[in-house]
Amino acid sequence: MVKAKNADEFIARQRQAIAQNPGCGNSHYNLAVALMGQQQYDEAEKHLYEAIDCSPSLAEAYVALGGICLQRGDLEGCLNHNRMAVKIRPGFSEGWGNIGFIELQKGNLDEAIKALEKATAFNFRYVQAFANLANAYLMKGRIDDSIEANLKALKLHPEFAPAHNNLAIAYLEKGEYDLAAEHRDKAVELGYDVAPQIVKEIEEHRK
Repeated sequence: MVKAKNADEFIARQRQAIAQNPGCGNSHYNLAVALMGQQQYDEAEKHLYEAIDCSPSLAEAYVALGGICLQRGDLEGCLNHNRMAVKIRPGFSEGWGNIGFIELQKGNLDEAIKALEKATAFNFRYVQAFANLANAYLMKGRIDDSIEANLKALKLHPEFAPAHNNLAIAYLEKGEYDLAAEHRDKAVELGYDVAPQIVKEIEEHRK
């Protein structure tokens, strides 16, 4: 198949595929993802439900529905769709990562940690899940675990600024001020907006 030149052409092809075979879940899903890219969320949502009707085991469609819920600020809807995704496919790391992220937003640290540990176990290259897990550990007071998770994130993506920021905070908590300053500086260099109180506290301890 010749590759589509742009999103509009891709969308037109998916519509044509659906017209020829309305029961193809993948075509509905592909169209929905392309529509989401153009912020046409209402129509995308309709095609995601069509995709699930055609292919009930399409866990990715539930994750995409969760993404639409998140766009609308509906955390519970996002959580529920991702729970459906991992119910269908228990080893689906993206679903677990999203569940962990939402639980973290809600302040449910134990639930967040449980989900994010699964996400990183099923996909050991999931940078964002390691960073969120590190954040959850930090908030739980598990400083060494937080440092370890951040270092895993940086091993995968050395320029990942949130991990450098988290390490600055974790090393500050441990009293390792030079390391805290090193990661703070790296986070700033990468464009991360480090909290002023963290910058100030590190400097005060290094005087």
